[in-house]
Amino acid sequence: MTEAGTAASSAATTLPEPVRQRVLTLAAHALGQLPASDIPAPLRRFASFAPAKRAKLSASVLGPILDTDDHFRRLAAFEVRREHPELGDAVADGVAVPAADPVEVAALAYLLRPDDWEQHVAAAAQVPVENPRADEEAVNRLADQLDQARTETRQVRERLREQVNELKAENVTLRRKLNEARQRITGLQTENEQRTKEAESADERVEAVRAEVERELRKLRTRITELEAVEHAARRTAGQERELASTRTRLLLDTLLEAASGLRRELALPPGGELRPADTVAGSEPDAAPVGRTAPEDDPALFDELLALPQVHLIIDGYNVTKTAWPNSPLHSQRQRLVTALGALVAQRRVEITVVFDGAELSGPVQLNPPRGVRVRFSPAGVIADEVIRQLVRAEPPGRPVVVVSTDREVADSIIQLGARSLSASSLTARIART
Repeated sequence: MTEAGTAASSAATTLPEPVRQRVLTLAAHALGQLPASDIPAPLRRFASFAPAKRAKLSASVLGPILDTDDHFRRLAAFEVRREHPELGDAVADGVAVPAADPVEVAALAYLLRPDDWEQHVAAAAQVPVENPRADEEAVNRLADQLDQARTETRQVRERLREQVNELKAENVTLRRKLNEARQRITGLQTENEQRTKEAESADERVEAVRAEVERELRKLRTRITELEAVEHAARRTAGQERELASTRTRLLLDTLLEAASGLRRELALPPGGELRPADTVAGSEPDAAPVGRTAPEDDPALFDELLALPQVHLIIDGYNVTKTAWPNSPLHSQRQRLVTALGALVAQRRVEITVVFDGAELSGPVQLNPPRGVRVRFSPAGVIADEVIRQLVRAEPPGRPVVVVSTDREVADSIIQLGARSLSASSLTARIART
């Protein structure tokens, strides 16, 4: 043992009992805050106890270790100072705290060991011990107060017992009333359930009737919608037929008028039926030139004569012409070149032109800007362009001149049977080249 440890031990043995008890209490509390590695082996089993139990059971072991183990005492003093920062700092710095308890100050000084710690311990030893007689008088006073409290408690208990008896009697009455109320409620619930069942049954019947009415109403509405659709379709069809009949009649009348005018010019008929003086002069008259002429289908002059017919409708088999004229060009370029050239032809002769392309050649939507006066149609899915051409010829009124440009012999034969005139693709390409 070192010299300092010997001095500490001798001082510890002379600690006043109140100071020593306070030191053990503070050190036992600090013991629970230290890590296990910093706690001496004999004290480790007390570290997990509650603070009061730890202070009581470890006192016999903790006191000697505080007397002999300086390192453990300093660790405990650090925790105590952290728990009591103001008084601990004052004791460690040697600052006097007159209002503090001398026993508390002496216990902190013993653990912290400032230079004047022995003086604090000596001052605590001078604190007078309370008079045992005064303690006895205090005990007697407390005994009298206890007897008085017991008397009052007994009186209160008797009053409470009476109140409990009254409450029990009242509880019996309330239970009887509660049972009667429950019986009435049970009867009302039974009646309510019966009425609820009757109401649910009535609701089910109403819902069934309502569902039947709604089904009938839906059927009537569906029938009305169907009849309205049929009526609308009939009106639209009748309107379209009237409009188409008017258009066909107007075209046929225009054709007849222009044909009569052309025939008058062709036959050189006089404007009136009166005999002219020159008609009386004798002489032989030349033979009249034949009306119209016959020419091959690829004759450009025949193409111009047919375009000169009144209200002529020129229908063109698009790819049949473009693949003849520009076979090496892409399809989109062929289409655009054809409709552009036909736009110039419309501007010159003011004829109605419809170009039909086969829709089977398309891979997507077509971007095409036809000029004004040129109608462009693509055959729908599953229908070839030849059939669309035949439908266009059938749609025209009988008597209107219709010219179909196609090298396809089957198309030519079929449209001739329908009353149209057929021209080859080369006649159109020659006319376009000349334009």
